Amino acid sequence: MAEKARVTESRKVWTTLITNTKYLSGLLTLDYSLKKQGSKYPLVALYTDAFPAEGHAALEARGIPKQRIEYLLPSKGKDYSNDPRFYDCWSKLTPFSLVEYERVVQLDSDMLVLQNMDELMEMELDGPELGGKGKRVFAAGHACVCNPLKKPHYPKDWVPENCAFTSQHSSPEIAQTTGPDPAVGPLGFMNGGLQVVNPSKTVYDLILAHMESEAAIDMDFADQSLLSDLFRGCWVPLPYIYNALKTLRWENVHAEIWRDDKVKNMHYILAPKPWDEMDEEGKNISKDPTHAWWVDFNNERLALEKKNGIMADGF
Repeated sequence: MAEKARVTESRKVWTTLITNTKYLSGLLTLDYSLKKQGSKYPLVALYTDAFPAEGHAALEARGIPKQRIEYLLPSKGKDYSNDPRFYDCWSKLTPFSLVEYERVVQLDSDMLVLQNMDELMEMELDGPELGGKGKRVFAAGHACVCNPLKKPHYPKDWVPENCAFTSQHSSPEIAQTTGPDPAVGPLGFMNGGLQVVNPSKTVYDLILAHMESEAAIDMDFADQSLLSDLFRGCWVPLPYIYNALKTLRWENVHAEIWRDDKVKNMHYILAPKPWDEMDEEGKNISKDPTHAWWVDFNNERLALEKKNGIMADGF
């Protein structure tokens, strides 16, 4: 794997995948939120060939660096017709291949940074020389396996008693600073929304080989399933505050551990997204109070762009 030229001077970057314009407002507001919180590191948009010209123009108008990547998809993958979003998720494995950077923190475009989290750029992980054989291959937050919406196509063992976050209900203060040990439940499943990675050709080759194995047909959650399976017991669990899945805040899910003032990075998983719940004037109409947080940031961004002479483009 030849080292490519970096699209930014920094050797440590945030990245986010973008394949279409449906998530573009999310990406732009994510970038704004990182800058608002004073991050020292740039966000790089990882785009695939399907990303349209108007999307490129929007990124260029705002000075957001972008880098082309290949669209990843296993040749014998699972049918995700019940959840088509997972087809795109395989490409979120790409940061492991970006060896032109020392550290990559992959973020989903439906995230909002509420506090500076540059410490993720400095946390200790295995070096590339270990080739995926150490105990700190990458860092991530846990998936919530409670299935609060009772989606019928989710695995039958996705129930609250198997969820790592349930183990912290009696110690909410610890939950703000420490991720549950993956061994506390039988699944040990990570969420792919935020991944802290030291890129490595050897690790990426392991990932590609596993993606093309017969195991791919049973990977219900694409990249998340692959990483949880391939590196079981070898990833660093982060506290929920770095990948604060919006459903954790709900009553009867994990409200016991949630603290609004501790959350560093909000993750608007599932539909609808905050940008789907705005009126024609850009005001929040969602009943979810966390959606109002995103709308406020988005409106701040749009006002600043107008002040700076960036032409309104609908994103």
